[in-house]
Amino acid sequence: MHFDKAPKEKPCCTLPTVKKLLEQKRKREMSSGFTYATNTTNPAGHNILTQLQESEQPTCSGATSSYPNMTALSSEQWAPMQESALQYDPIQPGPSFPVEYDVPMDAGFSSQQNLQGYASQSYEYLMPAADHSAASNWLPMEPSQASQPTFGKWLDSGTLEKARTLLRDMDYSRITGQDEDGDTILHIYTAKGHREWAFAAAEKLRDLGKLDAKEHKGKTALLVAVTADQPDIVQDLLSFGADINACDIKGQSALHLAANDGLPRIMQVILSNRPAVNLEARDFEGMTPLHCAAISHSVTMKALLACGMADAKLQANAAEKLSCVQMLLNAGASLLSQEIKSSMTVLHLTVKEGNIHLLRYLLSIPMHNVKEFVNMKAHGHTALHMAACLHGNHQQEEILRLLLNRGADPSIRNLENSLPAHLLQGGLKGEQLKLLLKKWTTSTRRRPAASQNQE
Repeated sequence: MHFDKAPKEKPCCTLPTVKKLLEQKRKREMSSGFTYATNTTNPAGHNILTQLQESEQPTCSGATSSYPNMTALSSEQWAPMQESALQYDPIQPGPSFPVEYDVPMDAGFSSQQNLQGYASQSYEYLMPAADHSAASNWLPMEPSQASQPTFGKWLDSGTLEKARTLLRDMDYSRITGQDEDGDTILHIYTAKGHREWAFAAAEKLRDLGKLDAKEHKGKTALLVAVTADQPDIVQDLLSFGADINACDIKGQSALHLAANDGLPRIMQVILSNRPAVNLEARDFEGMTPLHCAAISHSVTMKALLACGMADAKLQANAAEKLSCVQMLLNAGASLLSQEIKSSMTVLHLTVKEGNIHLLRYLLSIPMHNVKEFVNMKAHGHTALHMAACLHGNHQQEEILRLLLNRGADPSIRNLENSLPAHLLQGGLKGEQLKLLLKKWTTSTRRRPAASQNQE
């Protein structure tokens, strides 16, 4: 007996989601150029949202070790730079960096420079048709219209009033409603970079106590704004009272995300809200934002070295990530903080990855306890032990010399009772480096004796 099979249902076509918006933004940033596009609207459409994309930047999970735990050392002896030094220029005094590391401060940046195609999506969430006649009418609002301080360019008063009018007539359930993935209208406006609409939605949700609502990955609208690289919206949300230390399901705060992705403009906004921001916050991998920034910079430098330092985009990305490290240290982040799983400091993480560019910078920072810093142990290993393990790295010798010049002690043994010299590679290169460490050990022993004889 023959039965006709029921036709298969065609999958419904879902509209772009927060995840897709962020994916498309990253793809555009990886392309050779950016283009602006006008937005189309669908005012009656109600969108089904999905999860935010996990960051494509490397996470700080690669610094684990099989060695036993070690008590973290205090960071009170190191005096951070003055607050006035919070800028993109390298901390002074310091080494001279290549031109590509000179990142000028642009105080007048605008989030409009980073939308780059968000408006090209045929996806709108309760948004009326665009008024193209007012597209270029970006004028400062009157003081009476600017209900909250802004960062970067002024809000467009006409667009803001339209958003407020629409949201004013919207019922409570639609304003505060979260879909199956926990996204609110504020999450959507933020991910798309529609600042005025996000501003109006934040006003309403603040008054209703829902400003820090989280989607199913634990991201508040503030964390979405950071991920989407929207500094103006970040500042707006913070001015409304968004929790600056809110964390996602990985324990990553806004500062962690900015450090991971190398977003100095976002970091500038966040750090301007001190002392509210926690510089030593730990994610669930035990990393502080400084650890994350150092690891992220090392990953970019590896990619840059692999292409012969010829990629302009990677150079710019490395410069931005170095700026994030500098800004965190200027703000008071501790060089002595140890990652929980392996007890590594930012110095250990830098040497482990063979990142000589960041190492030069870290060792240029003036501190009175530099020897203590350089000889700190991570489960028994000093940075010099880690440098000795950089077999095949053509900058290994220079890394060893930099550490030795700043007080690294080649006579310190690890938990296996091994000296750094015992961990060097074999062959001619290894023998040359062993001779270097031996000479340095001898010379350091003679110096105290000579000083005693003089006395």
